[in-house]
Amino acid sequence: MRSALEVDRVFPRTPFVPADRGEVAERCETIFGLQAAGLKTRLAHTGSRHAVIGLSGGLDSTLALLVTVRAFDALGLPRSGIHAVSMPGFGTSDRTHQNALDLPRKLGMSTMDISIVPAVGQHLADIGHPLDRHDVTYENAQARERTQILLDLGNQIGGIAVGTGDLTEEALGWCTFGGDALAGYNVNVTVPKTAIRRIVAMLAEESTDAELTAIL
Repeated sequence: MRSALEVDRVFPRTPFVPADRGEVAERCETIFGLQAAGLKTRLAHTGSRHAVIGLSGGLDSTLALLVTVRAFDALGLPRSGIHAVSMPGFGTSDRTHQNALDLPRKLGMSTMDISIVPAVGQHLADIGHPLDRHDVTYENAQARERTQILLDLGNQIGGIAVGTGDLTEEALGWCTFGGDALAGYNVNVTVPKTAIRRIVAMLAEESTDAELTAIL
């Protein structure tokens, strides 16, 4: 009698990333192009000449920034209209924080560095939540504070808030209601994390700037 644990089919660990290296490059370029085209259309439709994007130093926000750069370049808009915002919190590492500052500088755009520690610390104190209790409240309060900053900055400059959350996070629930699930336009929402990793790697390989490649 067969065991219920027997599996007849072999499932790839990365179903959205082709095994063939040549096909991977083509797939990644297609996805990247579609992301940029979508944002370009949205910017043109709304008449927005500014965009605000939060950078964590991680994969998702890195790709979202690169997509935004391509969309602005395609529209002939100056990159100075892209407002990159680093918002270090309680768990932000020095390495990711520095990446979040270096990437937009290298790409020629303005950067803001806003610590959310004071605001979130005050909020947690207001609701009587201990700073050393690292639970869902502690995590979500930081995500919501970052989103509030981005949306308010977008209002201030008359720009669109570009979202960074990916399909994997949305599908598995690794996102914060009222936090990183909110944006004026999310360029990553239909792209799985495994594909995002490969797209960023492809863009790093294609870059002719050694410093940019190192950052990516």
